[in-house]
Amino acid sequence: MKKTVNEFKEFIAKGNVVSMAVGVVMGSAFGSIVTALTDKILMPIVGIFLGGVNFSALAVEIGDASIGYGAFIQAVIDFLIISLCMFFFVKAFAIFQKKEEEAEVVEEGPGEDVVLLQEIRDLLKENVNNK
Repeated sequence: MKKTVNEFKEFIAKGNVVSMAVGVVMGSAFGSIVTALTDKILMPIVGIFLGGVNFSALAVEIGDASIGYGAFIQAVIDFLIISLCMFFFVKAFAIFQKKEEEAEVVEEGPGEDVVLLQEIRDLLKENVNNK
């Protein structure tokens, strides 16, 4: 039992689990921002262009049931906006990460193999000059 508890502690302490937890919390917060953006800014503008249509109020009455298809339309629009925002975020992150990798390569200088080849070249030059 103690071994299982220790294994569980190691699993929880790994960076992957912690990073995933942070990602979930950040994703939730990002979802709230996008929901506010769509509900309070974008959808009223779209409604103006569509003649004052309020998507969230769209529904069909069938007997005693009310099918609110406007909520579905709103969810699809939210999804598209979130997807677009995530696309641009990932694209910007990839560009930033590429610049960081290029900067690391420039700062590292020549590798061991290059240094060894330079030493061999210098020794060969000395041997040719000494003859």
